[in-house]
This record gives sequence, structure tokens and C-alpha cells, in this order.
Amino acid sequence: MSLAIINSRACVGMDAPPVIVEVHLSNGLPALSIVGLPETAVKESKDRVRSAILNSQFDFPARRITINLAPADLPKEGGRFDLPIALGILAASRQIPDAGLHQYEFAGELALSGELRTIQGVLPMTLQTHRAKRTLIIPKDNLAEAQLVQDAQVLAGDHLLTVTGHLTGTRPIEPVNVVQTAAQQHTSPDLADVRGQHLARRALEIAAAGAHTLLFSAPPGTGKSMLASRLPGILPEMSNAEALEAAAIVSVSGKPVDSGNWKRRAFRAPHHTASAAALVGGGSNPQPGEISLAHRGVLFLDELPEFDRRVLEVLREPLESGRIMISRAARHTEFPAQFQLVAAMNPCPCGYLGDPSGRCHCNIDQLERYRRKISGPLLDRIDMHVEVPRLSYAELEGATGESSATVRVRVSAARKRQLNRSKALNSQLDNQQLSAHCHLENPQRLLLQQAMEHLQLSARAYHRIIKLARTIADLDQSGQIETRHISEAINYRKLDRLSA
Repeated sequence: MSLAIINSRACVGMDAPPVIVEVHLSNGLPALSIVGLPETAVKESKDRVRSAILNSQFDFPARRITINLAPADLPKEGGRFDLPIALGILAASRQIPDAGLHQYEFAGELALSGELRTIQGVLPMTLQTHRAKRTLIIPKDNLAEAQLVQDAQVLAGDHLLTVTGHLTGTRPIEPVNVVQTAAQQHTSPDLADVRGQHLARRALEIAAAGAHTLLFSAPPGTGKSMLASRLPGILPEMSNAEALEAAAIVSVSGKPVDSGNWKRRAFRAPHHTASAAALVGGGSNPQPGEISLAHRGVLFLDELPEFDRRVLEVLREPLESGRIMISRAARHTEFPAQFQLVAAMNPCPCGYLGDPSGRCHCNIDQLERYRRKISGPLLDRIDMHVEVPRLSYAELEGATGESSATVRVRVSAARKRQLNRSKALNSQLDNQQLSAHCHLENPQRLLLQQAMEHLQLSARAYHRIIKLARTIADLDQSGQIETRHISEAINYRKLDRLSA
């Protein structure tokens, strides 16, 4: 029977579901048909495959060829099925042996010459193939990305003949040992470059220690963007599991994965003209947006009130859940979005409200319209509101502060305490964990009660203050939340104080 079965995988969001490529040759007029919900790029593969087979000195069968991509209800797209389709045709026509094909999974786009071209989404595919205990054969240009999965059996070729030579046993592809990537040097901008701004530096350290959200409010030129860009440098290095999850998002988005810096936390800073789809992801075939590309890293929104209000509102759900669900008529795709939000804004439209020079001439109506661009529910989800004052000449010429490496040691120690205590960072504690690990005595409860009554705080703000105080206590190496920790946490709710 002229039937061959080849294993491959599709790419659906962060998943790589298995696809069985069935190739059947039968008598009749020469024709080639592809079934199994193929999209345009997959339908066009028949022309690429035919030329690649002929240019590789094989015979293209002059028979009726039926190719089924199972399961039939899973949409198939891209050129990743070129290689498995070509191998299926060669195996069904007995030009290569079909024995042992079940041990492999194949993916790769074919050039007309038979060369293998890079594809996207290799990292999720490698993870799933490794769990299935099969060997993955991919284009050579995708090898560095696939090597990030430890102990995965991956072979790479640059031509159809390379793959067929391995399957026939005439020219086996030498297996490549997984590259053990050494710990990378932190190349992010150094916090030592920031002069003065002791309160802002302190807030940045607390935010890093507990993964809290942060908003800088200040006149132009005081260092808001400079401070935000230093946050990745004081965050601990990602674990292998975290780095693989973040790299997989980059892989499915079609961007190259930097295997030399794959453990470096992302810093995404979209322009304020970005659309909601650009921020959360979208498309007929859903692709990750900026919040997912910032997974395990930092999302910086500069000039926060200049973003469209409807765009900002899409951040509310992922800030709470750490995930984003993109729903379309034909499919639903979920992407992780556990990012750390840092935002910056001016205090008023002209930017100089409260400046000692007195050059702000914004009236009350202008100020209210400007602040209303950021909704109350979004502002309520930001843990820390910090003013960044204008520096004096003496502060600019003064001594430099601590380096990122020094601060990172304290941040790492604080995070370790949190994970040992509750298996989660403080900002991610649920209500049950909050009750178990954030006990307050009467003096702290009284202070919180006064703050809630005076500032008209919501229940969410109340819980976020406690989580923030727990982080401050961890940096202070204190096992108990004390009154001074609660007081400092309340002081970071600046915009709540302005509205009260």
C-alpha cells in the first residue's frame, strides 16, 4: 500500500499540537490535493515541494497524491509542513524507507532548490516533541533556538538531501549536544547613573522586590524614563523555566530568540499611539502583543495620559490575572502576560504643576481633564504613585548612588524570602495567602483604618497596601509587618491623597 505517515506539529498560540501528515498514492490522472483545513501557505506548499523534490534528484510520482493533515478541524498554516509533506511523498513512493519514521517529528519550509528555510514557533514545538520522546528534525537556522530546551533530541539540516541522507542511513546527521548557556552578565543600564532621586530609587527597589506596579509623576526631564529603564537591571535573573516561557512567546511571534541573552528580562516600551491589538495581541491568527512580549519582564508606558483611554483599559484584566485570552470567531488563544507595569506621566498638561518656578498656568478644568484620561479602576491597580522632583545643580554634580548589582542582591534576597514563605511574590498573593502571611497587629490596623477613611481607599487598594508593606518588611529583613512599613506603603498612594 502506497501510504506514508509523518509526524509534525502546528503552532496555535503557545501550543504546538501534533499533526499527522498522511500521504497516499493511488492510480489515476496525476494530481495532488491537500485536505485537513490547510490555509493558503499550506496549499501553496505543493508547488514548493514538487520543485524541491525534482531539484534534489528524486522522482515526483506521476500518480494521484492525496495529503491529509490530521486532525481535520485544526487550522494549518505556514510553510512548516513542506518538509513532512515532501518526506511523506518520498516514503509513499518508496524512494526513502518508511521504517523508523515514527521516531521523528519534522518541520521546515522548503525552497524550490530543496534548501530548508527557518520557521517560527520552534521552541514550543521542541518542548512538546521532547515530552513525546521523539527526535525533532528542523532547519539548521532554527537549531540555536531549539537547543534552549535541555536534553531535547534535535537534529538540523540545511537541505532536503541532508534529511533524506539521514533517514536512508547514507549520511547520518550528527546529533548536536545541547548548549549549556552560562549565566549572562547584566547589560541593562546601571542604576548608578541616576543622581539623587532617593525616593524614586527606593520605590524602584521595592517594586522590583515584590513585582509591584509603579507610576512616576514628575515634570519633564527629571529622569522618569531613565529610572524605568534601570528596573530590569535590578531584577533577579530568570530561572530556566521562566526564561523558556518568555522565549517561547518571542518564538511564536516570529521574532528571533537571542540564545546568548535569553535569560535577560524583557523591557518593552510601546509608543503612546499603540492600538489595543498591539498591546494585548490579536489578528485572525492571534499573535502575542506587547504585554505578552513583556512576560516576566517590564512593560513601560511613558506619557501614560497620552495613550487612548480604551487602550489602557485592556490592561486591567491581565494586571490581575497575569494572562490574556484573545477570542476570535474561529479560535481562542491564551497568552501569558505576567508583566511588571511601570508608567510615567507629567503632573499636568504643561508638565510643571508644583514647580518652584511657578511656570505652570493650567487651570482646574484642564488639570481635571488631564487626570481623567486615566480611569480610576486602572489607577487603583497601580501599587505605587511616586513623585520625581526636579534636581538641583548640587544633586546633579553629587556622588553617584548604589549600582544595579548592589541593589539586585537585596532584591534577590527579598524575593527568596517571599518564595520560601508563600511560594509566590507578594504582589501575587491571594486573599488566603494574605491572611496567612501578612498578619497585622492593632496599631497597624488602626493606621490602615484611618488611611481608608481619609483617602476613601477601595478594598483593592487596602489589600495592595498590605502587600506593599509586606515587601518593605522583607527588604528590612523583618518577619513582622510593623507600623513604619504600613506608613511607608500608604505614602506611596500619592494620587489617592490628591483625590481625597
